[in-house]
Amino acid sequence: MNRDLALLRQLQEVDDRIRELSDEVRRLPKYVAEIEAKLLSHKQQLAAEKQTLVDNQKSRRQMEGEISVHEQKISKLRDQMNQARTNEQLHAFQHEIQFETQEVRRHEDRILDKMEEAEALDRNVKTAEEALTIEEQKVAREVAETKARVAEDEQALVKVKGQRGELMATVSPDALRLYEHVRKGHGGKAVAAALADRCQACNVVFRPQFSYLVRRNENIMTCESCGLILYYDPPGAGVEDPAGDAGVVSG
Repeated sequence: MNRDLALLRQLQEVDDRIRELSDEVRRLPKYVAEIEAKLLSHKQQLAAEKQTLVDNQKSRRQMEGEISVHEQKISKLRDQMNQARTNEQLHAFQHEIQFETQEVRRHEDRILDKMEEAEALDRNVKTAEEALTIEEQKVAREVAETKARVAEDEQALVKVKGQRGELMATVSPDALRLYEHVRKGHGGKAVAAALADRCQACNVVFRPQFSYLVRRNENIMTCESCGLILYYDPPGAGVEDPAGDAGVVSG
């Protein structure tokens, strides 16, 4: 295989690895932010449920206080009723006592409703607290693992970028210029395999003469359709060592 072609193939593999590592280094912190935001949302939801339970208890205390006020009124009205001198006064006191008694019962019914609500809230809070504890442990573990992975990726990036510099130094200037030009115009992709008389990047079938030249791997050729640099990779063949000294030729 043409020496520069073999080197460009390796350079593409190195660039693919750099892109993969760089994408992961950018993506992992976003993932951490997402799971931490989700955890915070669950904490806020639990805090809201706890506040609802506190409000429930406060409401019950207020209603118990109101019951006490109504009961005191009933006691006073009964004392006054015992001193009534006419039937009209007696009926009036009885009517007021009946009203205050109804208010007591109304508040008692509301307190019972609030107690049932509080039981459900308390169960929900306990369940949410248990779930939150598990989630906090999981998030802490994932954050630690993710930060370790980012550190590993950053170290690997330094190493791979060093390999890229070494490869670039061994490629001929013309071949390197072509590689960088094609790579810039194709989102980081510059080299593609040719198999079964077609480009594996765009799937276009080659002309017979062009296919023959590509299969020889003696010159650097670009796909007549997509413009990527081509190398022929016969089935079962491995990556060849850089060899040969053919020139740069574009299809």
